[in-house]
Amino acid sequence: MSFIGVDLGTSGTKVLLLGPSADILAKHTEEYPVAAPKPMWSEQDPADWWQAVCTGIGKVIEDAGIDPADIHGVSFCGQMVGLVAIDADGNVIRPCILWNDQRSADVTAELTERIGLDKIIAETSNPLFASFVAPKVVWLRENEPENYTRIRHVLLPKDYILMKLTGRIVTDASDASGTCVFNVRERRWSSFMLEQMGIPADWMPECVESEDQIGTVTDAAASACGLKAGTPVVAGGGDQPVQAVGSGIVRPGRCSVTIGTSGVVFAQGERHLEHPRGLLHSFCHSVRGQWYLMGVMLSAGGSFQWLRDTLAEIGDTDYERLGEMAATAPLGSEGLVFLPYLTGERCPHDDPHARGGWIGLTQRHGMAHLVRSVMEGITFGLNDSLRLMHDVGLEIDSIYASGGAVQSAFWRQMLADIFGIPVLMTNATEGGAFGAALIAASGVGAFDGVTEAADQLIEVTGRTEPGDARHRAYGAVY
Repeated sequence: MSFIGVDLGTSGTKVLLLGPSADILAKHTEEYPVAAPKPMWSEQDPADWWQAVCTGIGKVIEDAGIDPADIHGVSFCGQMVGLVAIDADGNVIRPCILWNDQRSADVTAELTERIGLDKIIAETSNPLFASFVAPKVVWLRENEPENYTRIRHVLLPKDYILMKLTGRIVTDASDASGTCVFNVRERRWSSFMLEQMGIPADWMPECVESEDQIGTVTDAAASACGLKAGTPVVAGGGDQPVQAVGSGIVRPGRCSVTIGTSGVVFAQGERHLEHPRGLLHSFCHSVRGQWYLMGVMLSAGGSFQWLRDTLAEIGDTDYERLGEMAATAPLGSEGLVFLPYLTGERCPHDDPHARGGWIGLTQRHGMAHLVRSVMEGITFGLNDSLRLMHDVGLEIDSIYASGGAVQSAFWRQMLADIFGIPVLMTNATEGGAFGAALIAASGVGAFDGVTEAADQLIEVTGRTEPGDARHRAYGAVY
């Protein structure tokens, strides 16, 4: 049996074909554009996603040279909190309003003031964010009434592909968690929030678990994408929880730290937890009946990339050279502190106007101090979220690291020393597409759930222990 995992991203869609021995038979990425028709707007045409999915599936089947009948399931990892508005005939009404679109900021502030932050968190476990789905629906009502009156279904990006494949209108609990109208604690739509937002309840799709089989590939979809009609389709989930599945975060106590352009701290809990002031995202996991807390930094690796690109203007440099330079500076950078808020911040400082900077510069500081302080400032920012997780009672015993930055042994040691927790590397490097393939396999019964699938297929390949003395020293600096 083989399985397909599809990672529906913002810049492109990655399709991965997982073989019967859990080997990757083929993978393909198909790119597409993002439109910004006005400042703070970010949109995408869902037709581009469907075309990319069809092309990618056809390509991996061709490259692997397998019979489509050998594919026993397909599932998805999707970019979260995008609004896909659908009419009564299943047509897309307007381009998808993406996760990084900020047009509904004023609407979000007005809704928060009217409903009350405490009531919102009590009902949804999270504050309202302009990037979330429901404020975008309200924005449409106020600014595009001709489009709003045509809406009959509100979908998230991967749900649109599920509809194209199976004809069903459905979402999953992990994706629904980012709508602002979902009761995360009880894993159901919130009638209170829907009423407060003025959104009809029948616009919201049926909500299932990520591991649930929701239908099969229709004849029309089979002709378009190359799968066999009748191939089982498993719901899948949002990109962060499905990437966590693909990284082995499938048991309580496990936590992943991903340093890409942004930085994400993702920790699984066996019971629902939330921060009383909403300083962490509290969502349903793609592991059945489990939840997670997540902290997001907007400029984690992005701050380091800015440093590299800025220095490159005056001479050749690269990440490896910067790491070597940072290692020559002492722990704590002799009092030099870098604030990594180059594009505002999300967690725990929800402030789009936050700004970065160095504090504490003296004549003693050289380039090595500047570089090391950037790395330390990023890691301290991630530590903000980790400490908040501890504060609400989430016990974390290991950190699974991923992203380009953690390929540096020096940075992995810094993570372990600042966190005071072992940092692990695994053999899983394909993230969301691999996690989606595991969900497809478990959804059709090849494994007894994604926890068993990940336990069998994901292995720890490296472990970095914290140094007690360094942890104490970093604690004082932090």
